[in-house]
Amino acid sequence: MFAARSTRTRLLRILPLALGSLAIAALASAQAPAPAGSGSIRDRIMARILGSGPSAWTPDQLATMDRLRDAAISDPYALNQLHHLTDNIGPRLSGSPQAQQAVDYVAQQMRDLGAEVTLEKTSVPHWVRGLETGELLTWPGQAPGTTQKIILTTLGSSVATPADGITAPVIVVDNWQQLRTLPPDAVKGKILLFNKKFDKQLAAQSGGIYSYGDAVGYRAAAPIVGATVGAAAVLVRSVGGAEYRIPHTGQTQYAPGIEKIPAAAVTAEDADLLANLASQGPISLHLTLTPQTLPDAPSYNVIADWKGTEHPEQVVIVSGHLDSWDLGTGAIDDGAGIVVAMQAIHLLHQLGIRPRRTVRFVAWMSEEEGSQGAATYMTEYGKDAANHIAAIESDLGAGHPDGVMWVGKPALEAWLRPIAQALDPIGAQTFRSSPEAGEDIGGLTEKGVPSFAPAQDSRFYFNYHHTPADTFDKVNPRELSENAAVMTVLAYALADSAEPAPR
Repeated sequence: MFAARSTRTRLLRILPLALGSLAIAALASAQAPAPAGSGSIRDRIMARILGSGPSAWTPDQLATMDRLRDAAISDPYALNQLHHLTDNIGPRLSGSPQAQQAVDYVAQQMRDLGAEVTLEKTSVPHWVRGLETGELLTWPGQAPGTTQKIILTTLGSSVATPADGITAPVIVVDNWQQLRTLPPDAVKGKILLFNKKFDKQLAAQSGGIYSYGDAVGYRAAAPIVGATVGAAAVLVRSVGGAEYRIPHTGQTQYAPGIEKIPAAAVTAEDADLLANLASQGPISLHLTLTPQTLPDAPSYNVIADWKGTEHPEQVVIVSGHLDSWDLGTGAIDDGAGIVVAMQAIHLLHQLGIRPRRTVRFVAWMSEEEGSQGAATYMTEYGKDAANHIAAIESDLGAGHPDGVMWVGKPALEAWLRPIAQALDPIGAQTFRSSPEAGEDIGGLTEKGVPSFAPAQDSRFYFNYHHTPADTFDKVNPRELSENAAVMTVLAYALADSAEPAPR
């Protein structure tokens, strides 16, 4: 998740700034003076919440949404697919054999359901991690003849140190502002650590996406900033909330005309250790990183169409990204998003439902390292954006969804209300406007396609994402089923409405 474009800018754009629920919107609207004969404030609030008035769906269609919701909750398909994707196939870094195995596997699963499958060829980065070690060599109060191990991981796209590593003093700063206060040449030839802390209280109160957006800019820009002040290498404090001495990887960036220097993330505990010791006196570190950037590799988006009955040329996308980082097995980022999108096709097949429009499953490739798969899709299909009725992407884990984030015209709010009612029994009735719904569908969003994402509980997502702990056991089966219900009900509703969603 969250790897392409300017990372910090894109993260800030995705924040759901409009947090109003249907009930809050109803209360706000109730403040306006009531026209004569319009009934009491209570009646108007209840009418808004209960969605009285014209609906884009018939009672039979609303009943079908209920059937799909209940089937998603009881059917283990998504959980079983996730177990295979993570445990049997494993990490799926772009260009890796596992990524190709995942493409082949998911494509065959879609064929088995009767969908029309296309493998859309794309070119993706092929970066290989290599060795990654850190050893503290000197520090105040050191016992003679000892060293201390520093736990770290190389950042995606980082260049390598020399094969035998580098040894250099360490300079620690908390933020960009503190770096600017250092004397000229203070960092030259040294290893620079950015000790920017992840705000766990903010994550607990408002969701981890806010804390992540505040800290991840350091991961992205550290090697650019470090090189401009002469650093030999940069380290960043891992971007996440769980301090179990596990490092957090992710994509870093370089800029044309600025020297590329090695970059790694250290665990929160080791960042604190280095900061504490550096405050007492000089410290030095031996750092070895041996990643390789190989020539770009061929890969594929998996596209599977569940053809519509009346307007097969019109499509509603259900999607997640198939690639993952390589430290864990990519269960929450983004295996969960892939399998709930797969389940939408599975349930339409299982219940024998063919909506008016085509439901198009897409397993995007290489979201983590630059969203090359999404770019390829836009090159091929962007000219047909008018026939993309809606796009849904799940890429924020598998936490309980309290509803849906949507991007589009204000008229969507009232139009979507019956769908919210269908999801109310699983606590997913809150539909809210958002600046962005997903990285891979961003190109379609920019062309005016109504876009959607499950509004998931992200308070704990960043404890595991991009770490060795992103594994199958972190997924709650009930909450995964709830996300499948949101994806499936929403996809059916968008694909079978009498008229397309407002745009």
